[in-house]
Amino acid sequence: MRHYPQRLDPKAQTALLGEIRKIIAEASLYTPTMPRSGRPMSVRMTNCGPLGWVTDKERGYRYQATHPETEKPWPAMPQMLLDLWTELAGYPHPPEACLINYYAGAAKMGLHQDRDEEHFSAPVLSVSLGDTGLFRVGGTARKDPTQVFELKSGDVFVLDGADRLAFHGIDRILPGTSDLLPEGGRFNLTLRRVTKPSLT
Repeated sequence: MRHYPQRLDPKAQTALLGEIRKIIAEASLYTPTMPRSGRPMSVRMTNCGPLGWVTDKERGYRYQATHPETEKPWPAMPQMLLDLWTELAGYPHPPEACLINYYAGAAKMGLHQDRDEEHFSAPVLSVSLGDTGLFRVGGTARKDPTQVFELKSGDVFVLDGADRLAFHGIDRILPGTSDLLPEGGRFNLTLRRVTKPSLT
């Protein structure tokens, strides 16, 4: 795992937030639900890129090319994010999905692994915008010891190699720790490669 504190300076954060606002205007945030139980998650989300990660009671966790409510294709991924992937991921193929999670109030994310992709050789790269999030990360077994990182606005975090399938989650956000978002809260942008690249 690799932590890049303040990888994006304030100017870059503002520019990237502007791109995220445009994406949300086209592909609105929605409240996903858990498989089987149908219980709503505490985060709201949307996606950009060729594929998007979604979940609902009926079909569970998956990637698809369209917004689950509008059925329209996801907006294109901002060049800023593609450039970050090129610089930091150390992987020869571009990301195919960027999950945009919005945390506000008591929103959190329990410990989980990112394993809905076809293969796990590509890293998972995340960017934080807005209020600080308490990011808990452990090992590849749920009962492994964990540590907590304070992910501040502009931070980038990468799970790669042996840590690609590390359990991780957000305990909570710390309100008022950033003035980037006038409405408060935190955006987390998670870039992933979904499909296995062709060998040809």
